[in-house]
Amino acid sequence: MAVSLWRAVVGGPSTGEDASGGVDFWNNPERSGWLNKQGEYIKTWRRRWFVLKQGKLFWFKDSAVTRASVPRGIIPVASCLTVKGAEDVLNRQFAFELSTSRDTMYFIADSEKEKEEWINSIGRSIVQHSRSVVTDNEVLDYDSRPPS
Repeated sequence: MAVSLWRAVVGGPSTGEDASGGVDFWNNPERSGWLNKQGEYIKTWRRRWFVLKQGKLFWFKDSAVTRASVPRGIIPVASCLTVKGAEDVLNRQFAFELSTSRDTMYFIADSEKEKEEWINSIGRSIVQHSRSVVTDNEVLDYDSRPPS
């Protein structure tokens, strides 16, 4: 899923100069930290360093992220529909899921506090970067229309 999301965002493989998606991920992230991520095809768990910045969730092999770092993957949060706890789905403590219309990715944090902080941070980012934000002009107020 991450590879297909990556290609949808940047139009190509997840390497090279466009790897950052135009985001300075190495500088002042909204949130960063270690999470265990389930692989897309081989469902093993890998520990990765995640960086959330400007509506994109990047992951790397290690925490020494610099300008020269190339993300192992990226998820544009605007394409995400939900982020929620998933302990019951995975039968693992501190698990959460991030879902798009096509796929669901699973993560495991190191503690309940970190899980909740990631869910809150990603949730805020989804709301901030969603393309489905309703403007005042699009709101229908049925109470203000004349009676029929």
